[in-house]
Amino acid sequence: MLKRVEFEAKSLQEAEKTAVEMLKIQKDKIKLTVTKEKKGLFGLSTTSTYEATPNISLALEGKMYLETILKNMEIKSRMEVRTITDGEEIHFHVESDENALLIGREGRTLVALQFMLRNYLNTFVDDHLIVSLDIGNYHENRKKQLEILATKTAKEVAQTKIAVKLDPMNAYDRRIIHTKLSEWRDVVTESEGEGEERALVIKPKR
Repeated sequence: MLKRVEFEAKSLQEAEKTAVEMLKIQKDKIKLTVTKEKKGLFGLSTTSTYEATPNISLALEGKMYLETILKNMEIKSRMEVRTITDGEEIHFHVESDENALLIGREGRTLVALQFMLRNYLNTFVDDHLIVSLDIGNYHENRKKQLEILATKTAKEVAQTKIAVKLDPMNAYDRRIIHTKLSEWRDVVTESEGEGEERALVIKPKR
């Protein structure tokens, strides 16, 4: 999963420079290994084949990244990190005295922090890494609220045969409702609109 590149270089200094350019990460986060050596005429010069890969733990790197942001905001926090599916998913849970500030209106600050964290950790991997961030159980509580809303609205639509358009919401929230109603026989869900105005419509099945 971690990025891995191979190349030839005439010196360690050249190898470090090449590794930084190819992996696009800091030198102190790279592990270099010589896999092959070519000796020149009379053994006077050598060209080595190097293997370079990030020398990090993704979970720990994400934790330190978040801690740096919170420290700069002067917010004290407690953090739990869980890694599942052989490291392909990492879940971060933060508790602080400033949960409301970190979550933001309609969870927008939380979504922005999660986006930054996900982008940062994905610089170290070839495949797509699934990263989630929850603060003060916001996502868990929000999911319960949205599932209740989805069920209540779907029952109304099934009974009245009239489509209902919900308030605009982000992709994460829309996906929760899509998933909740995906196996319903009487209704279907569709997204309409663009950007911040994108909303979910619950329609009766014809």
